[in-house]
Amino acid sequence: MGSIHEQAMNYVYQQVLQRLLSYFNRAEKTALQLLIQRLVVAAGGIEQIGHYKILVAFSGGKDSAYTVALLRAAQLSIAARAPATFNLRVANMRHAGLTSAVMENINRCYSALFLHDDPRVELLVVDHQYVQNFEVDLPFSSAGREQNRSDMLLGGHLTAGDARTTFCNSCYLGMAEFLGRAACWGSGADAVVSGDSLKEQKQYATWIMRLARHNGRPVENWHRLSFSSALHTIDSVGRAYYRELYGEEPQPAGFMLRPLGYPNKPVAPTFLAVADLIGFRLEEHWALLTDFLGFRFDDLAFSFSESDCANPLLMAHMRGLKAEFVQGRAYADGIHEYLELAAAMMRRKRMPRRLIDQAMAAYDSPEKLEERRALAEGYAQEGFGLSEVQLVCLLFTPFVDAGARLEDFLRRFHPGMLVALADLHRALAGLPAPDQVLQWLVEVSGLSLKGLQNLYGKRRVDFNDNSSIIARVRASDPDKGRVMTVNLESGEAVSELISGR
Repeated sequence: MGSIHEQAMNYVYQQVLQRLLSYFNRAEKTALQLLIQRLVVAAGGIEQIGHYKILVAFSGGKDSAYTVALLRAAQLSIAARAPATFNLRVANMRHAGLTSAVMENINRCYSALFLHDDPRVELLVVDHQYVQNFEVDLPFSSAGREQNRSDMLLGGHLTAGDARTTFCNSCYLGMAEFLGRAACWGSGADAVVSGDSLKEQKQYATWIMRLARHNGRPVENWHRLSFSSALHTIDSVGRAYYRELYGEEPQPAGFMLRPLGYPNKPVAPTFLAVADLIGFRLEEHWALLTDFLGFRFDDLAFSFSESDCANPLLMAHMRGLKAEFVQGRAYADGIHEYLELAAAMMRRKRMPRRLIDQAMAAYDSPEKLEERRALAEGYAQEGFGLSEVQLVCLLFTPFVDAGARLEDFLRRFHPGMLVALADLHRALAGLPAPDQVLQWLVEVSGLSLKGLQNLYGKRRVDFNDNSSIIARVRASDPDKGRVMTVNLESGEAVSELISGR
């Protein structure tokens, strides 16, 4: 029975490989053979390939889906001509940007490649401090959700909603912990594969090295760093960032609290770049992604972004809210400004014209604009547990600088609370205040009282201040000049790189 089952499964794998290869052009088939050679050499020869395990990070987006498909083609191709093939570990980093639609994309990709039941494949989700097997309906942990929410609120209030600080920084600075946990889990991994372009790798390396040196950490050339050293370098920047964000509070769980260890492996994983073998022109992979892998563009992702922590729909929504509630203009004005930036970004990313038109058409009437606004409000509530009132509070940033803008905030949005202004200041300063005042502060901000008091004692981040690592994280980004602009820097190129595209 076991032999019959094995034969049946081998037949299924052959069918998957044949169908997968039918979507590859000649250049891609050549790249596949070069990838196979590279993997065999890294494993120490074909006789060792069956003991070799490769880790790849999968964001659930279109580019990382293609990378996973190429690795699966390599795995099945080796299996068709050798007694054994390498083991594949695919890991997702769970965060608020990994919506149910993205999880469904991931699941369709896994199903099309027949990964779920293959003993040579491990499908993992790293959620906060937990590593679990992938399930399409796996809920986001309460600890992970609360950490995302806290990071977003504190970063947003300190920067008046700067999109990069609000949405991106915590996620991609936490990449060290994600990769460390994914590599250490179970029997460990021998190699980590990235499909990111050489340009993006260079940009990210330049960014993290600059930050590490500013932070007083002597680091050698990035390309000479071991996997563990690279993760610890990223982690050191993350720790400094969180010290500034949270003050003297304990480090948020999720950063490495122990040295990395690799069970059952004599050495740490090596890093294998395959960027030279992978192309990222979406038109070339359109049929593979949509027809075979079942990729569907997520309305929440604005049709052009990877499933990064920065959600473009929510960022557009906050741009609209800022125009309406902070700048005294129309909500639509902020949205249209964002659309201009988004269209330029999509063209730069060589997205198909039909996708650009599709994204723009979603806002081309007042009725559609209201629908998108409702969709963004729903995502803010589902992903972060935040209402429009709390987002507007974040954008107005009334608590920093010892509550310098608190009175103005109350006059504009909560005039009934002006009589309690003195008590609000007392509560924020950590002095006794009525329970109703404490409750109102928590409800209007979404923050804990401790978080509010932390903000009250801080100054709003000056992005020209070289002593602030929050400012340096953005200023040091080599790609920032062409990503968004002040208050709308998505950091997309960097976040795509570290999320595995």
